[in-house]
Amino acid sequence: MTTVFVDADACPVKAEAERVATRHRLRMVLVSNGGLRPSANPLVEVVIVAEGPDEADKWIAERSGRGDVVITSDIPLAARCVEAGARVLRPNGEAFTAANIGQQLAMRDLMADLRAANPLGAGGSGKAFSKADRSRFLDALEREIRAAMRG
Repeated sequence: MTTVFVDADACPVKAEAERVATRHRLRMVLVSNGGLRPSANPLVEVVIVAEGPDEADKWIAERSGRGDVVITSDIPLAARCVEAGARVLRPNGEAFTAANIGQQLAMRDLMADLRAANPLGAGGSGKAFSKADRSRFLDALEREIRAAMRG
């Protein structure tokens, strides 16, 4: 059975993911290092992992697989989940796939190197999350859940 896993620390689309998962009567697991309120929804489970780097990522990667949907912005986590056969989405609706995950990892590493080489620390923090991103996410999640349930 399909499960929706959410890397919940700083995820801007938890409520939207819950709505879509509930509509499909799917279990949803919010994984975090803390700070999440339990949901009254019986289909939603909140998992609080130990403090430490990447603990939530490890928990999700160990449990997700074929037929599941993972929501994360973390590219290394996305790579592990794609490799395990899960369908993976960013909160803005962009899909991580076997075809693009290598390029995503390479770009992440390149950007980290560029930030490290910039002695002045210049550079923006990225663009703000928009209504269009939220809408794209809802459409993409619906498609990915349907595909996961079919296959």
